[in-house]
Amino acid sequence: MKTRIISGALLICATCGLTACHDDLNVTQPSQLTSRSMWNEESDAETAVNGLYTLLRSTMADGMVVWGELRSNLYKSGNVNDAFFNRVGTNVIMMDDAGTNWNSLYQTVNAANLILRHVPDITFVKSTDRDEALANAYFVRALCYYYIARTWGDAPLLTRGFESERQEDMYPTRTPVAQLFALIESDITEALRLMPPGKKLHQASPAAINMLKADYYLWKASRLGGGRDSFATALAAANDVIGAGYELLPKWADIFRTDNENNNEFILTFPFTVGENVTAGSSPNSYSYYLAPRNDATRLEANGFGPDYVPTGSHAQYVVVTDEYRDFLLSDPDDVRGAASLRIYTEPFITQSVLVDRIIIKFKGSWESNTRVFDNDMPLYRLAEAYLLKAEAANGMDDIATATAALNEVAKRARGIDEYYKNLDKRGVTEAIINESKMEFVAEGKMWWLYLRTNTEFELISTLVGREGEKNVTLWPVANVCITTNPRIEQTEGYK
Repeated sequence: MKTRIISGALLICATCGLTACHDDLNVTQPSQLTSRSMWNEESDAETAVNGLYTLLRSTMADGMVVWGELRSNLYKSGNVNDAFFNRVGTNVIMMDDAGTNWNSLYQTVNAANLILRHVPDITFVKSTDRDEALANAYFVRALCYYYIARTWGDAPLLTRGFESERQEDMYPTRTPVAQLFALIESDITEALRLMPPGKKLHQASPAAINMLKADYYLWKASRLGGGRDSFATALAAANDVIGAGYELLPKWADIFRTDNENNNEFILTFPFTVGENVTAGSSPNSYSYYLAPRNDATRLEANGFGPDYVPTGSHAQYVVVTDEYRDFLLSDPDDVRGAASLRIYTEPFITQSVLVDRIIIKFKGSWESNTRVFDNDMPLYRLAEAYLLKAEAANGMDDIATATAALNEVAKRARGIDEYYKNLDKRGVTEAIINESKMEFVAEGKMWWLYLRTNTEFELISTLVGREGEKNVTLWPVANVCITTNPRIEQTEGYK
């Protein structure tokens, strides 16, 4: 059952340019698929939803950081002088760079579309189970299109689901982005209407949907002309999350411990386990980018440095924080987040022989069987972000007192000070939200979107200063392989 659903999702390759997918996967060919064999029982719907989140997790394993973090000018190439990380860090992106291929997002959209198409025809013992399956599909589709719309602007809008390579519309054109945002908005509404109450850590819940809703309406308020009404909607959604029974953990570093990943601050995470380290040279998520080169593990150990003092990755160190971001993270000795996120090395052996002087240790995983295991779950949403979204929404409505109070909920956990922020004006609240986010969400894929949402990208991202006149400079090009496979896709204007 599962392999057939995945095969159906892969049909979108004809649009997006995934090559040789049937050479790599032992799956049923698309022409052999029939809805009659796939969508008969409740268990088929459950399997389809699980498969949907497997695809979403795979998409976000790298994409969440590439699309949401690396363009924020807070990172640079690590001890390997990698051309891609140099380009994305300076906002000069080429058409075949990582992140330009939208294939994985559209695979996930296709899986959601098939659920929305077929699950209503399945007989369920409890109608709430059908509603939950549909709510998950609406939520995931909205989330994927939210990434697509913000990353590429105009893009294909697909809502039917592909089950045969002979279907119509296999070669769509780019749809105006306004239509994508309209679908996102309606999908969020439907997801909230259908989702039963309760919490689920690895699938959608009312709180997770409201996090997306708050984020989307903040984007609508500031980037789409939604104004005060959209700020008010975002504020209500953030308040619904805050009132849903989650809590900020007393100790910030405890949030990310691999033995504590079911804690009550996480709203939605993508799980990773020890057994997913397939080989010593690979990792299932992007967290390996930040660690010391794997080839230096033996030398480090021989010189007395333990595996958790200088964590080594599964390959070379691709990414480090910039000097400026390093100094910012360690600028306040009372703030526990900097030292818990970043480790600086001054020992001559490490800085001269291993060529590592800083490592993001926030998601360093575990040391198991003499190898690094990347078993940190990836957080998509957690409660601290709900408070900062609330501050952003209240600030947009000129409610400085509410915004400041929400900011202080996050700041006092980190610094032990009840009212760290006082006497702020509107500009001061925006600056505080950005600074708190830079401390709170290291490597969580949030900062690029925040700069855009607050319209500060051309002011605060140094590699974008003075580039306001460049066409679509904050969007991404489409990978050449997508255009080669579907010549009806036009390249993002400004990248031709």
